[in-house]
Amino acid sequence: MAIIKPFKGLRPPKNIVKELASRPYDVLNSSEARIEANNNPLSLLHITKAEIDLPDGTDEHSQEVYDKVVENYNKFKEKGWLVQDEEENLYIYAQTMDGRTQYGILTCAHRDDYINGNIKKHELTLKAKEEDRMKHIRITNANVEPVFFTYPAHKEIDEIVAKIVKDQQPEYDFVADDGFGHTLWVISDKAIIQRLVEIFDKDIPYLYVADGHHRTAAAALVGGEHKAKNPNHTGKEEYNYFMTVIFPDNQLKIIDYNRVVKDLNGLTKEEFIEKLHPSFEVEKIGEEIYTPAKLHEFSMYIDGEWYKMTAKPGTYNDNDPIGVLDVTILSDLVLDNVLGIKDLRTCNRIDFVGGIRGLKELKRRVDNGEMVVAFAMYPVSMQQLITIADTGNIMPPKTTWFEPKLRSGLVIHELE
Repeated sequence: MAIIKPFKGLRPPKNIVKELASRPYDVLNSSEARIEANNNPLSLLHITKAEIDLPDGTDEHSQEVYDKVVENYNKFKEKGWLVQDEEENLYIYAQTMDGRTQYGILTCAHRDDYINGNIKKHELTLKAKEEDRMKHIRITNANVEPVFFTYPAHKEIDEIVAKIVKDQQPEYDFVADDGFGHTLWVISDKAIIQRLVEIFDKDIPYLYVADGHHRTAAAALVGGEHKAKNPNHTGKEEYNYFMTVIFPDNQLKIIDYNRVVKDLNGLTKEEFIEKLHPSFEVEKIGEEIYTPAKLHEFSMYIDGEWYKMTAKPGTYNDNDPIGVLDVTILSDLVLDNVLGIKDLRTCNRIDFVGGIRGLKELKRRVDNGEMVVAFAMYPVSMQQLITIADTGNIMPPKTTWFEPKLRSGLVIHELE
C-alpha cells in the first residue's frame, strides 16, 4: 500500500508567491528562462535554472551553475522569500485550466515504494538526466520541485478534500501569466492528516508517476545514498521521502504529444505518401488544420496541406497494452519502416511538440523549412497509462503530456 507523509514545507510569504512560483525546469530552455525571469529577482528559476544568472552560453550542467544554485537557494532563505512551516502539514493544490479544476494532495512519498514497485512508472529514464536532478537534490538537500503522481480516485479522499476547499480559506490563490489558476490550502488538522495517511496506507495499493520520472528516480537514488551513509538507518528519516502532488485519476487529462521530422529519408513527397498506403487510409484534407478525432486516426502536415491517416485493421493489436497505442503505430509503421527513425530517444532527425502548443506549431515548423513533415495523434487515455504501468510495460518516449504543469516554488521539501 502507498505511504504518504506530512512535512514542514518551505514556502514563500503570500504577498510574493505569484512572483516567486515558476514553471518547471524542464519545460523551459535557458533562453526562455532568462526572458521569463527578467527583472524578477524572486523567480524560482534563479534556483531551478541558475545558469540564467551567469553569462549567456554557460553550460547548464557545469559546476559553476550548481554553485550558483546553492548561492541563490541560501539567499532566498536568508531574505525570507522561503520560510519553513513550524509543523508538519499536508497541502491541497488545485490547478485550473480552461474552466476545469483538478485537486491534488501535496505530500511526501517514500523511496521504498518506488524501489519495490508500489510507485509505478510508464517511461524509461535517461542516466544523464537522472544525474543532473540528483546533483540538484544533493546540493540543495531538498526537493525543490514536486513530481506529479496519480492514484485511483477514492470517495472519502474526495470528500475530505471537498470539505477543506469549501470551509477553509486558501493560503495562496493566483492566476499565473499563462492564464492557469493555482490555489493552495494548508492541512494542519492532525486528525485529518492522520486519516488521509491511513486511507493511502490501507486503500490505495499503488501510486503512478504521471509526470516527473527523472525527478522521482533521482529522489529515490539520493535517498539511497543517505541510507548507505547512515549506520543507524531506520527508514523514517526525512531523506527517505520526496515531495509529490497526487491527483485522483478521474480528474486528470492527457493531451496529445506530436512529432515533427526533418526529412523524408530520401523519398519524394509522392513516394513517401505511396509507402503509407499499405498501412493507412490516406485522405487529403487541404489547407485547413485537421485534428485527429479518435484512436488510430492521425493527421499529417506536409507541403502546405493536411491529410487524415487512418490505420487499417490488422496493423495494430488492441489487446496489447503497447500495440494499441497510436504512438506505437506511428513509430513502427511510419517513423521506423518508412522514414528509418529507429530510436526516438537518440535520433536528431525528429522532435516532439506538446499539444499545449497546438497544431499551429506543427504547421509553423514545417512552413518555415525547419521540418518537412508533422504528425498529430489522438491523446493517450489515463486508463491506457494505468494499464501499461500495471502490466509492467513501458510507453514509447514522449507519449504523454499533462497540462497544466505543476507550479514550482509553492512548497519545497528539505531532506533534513
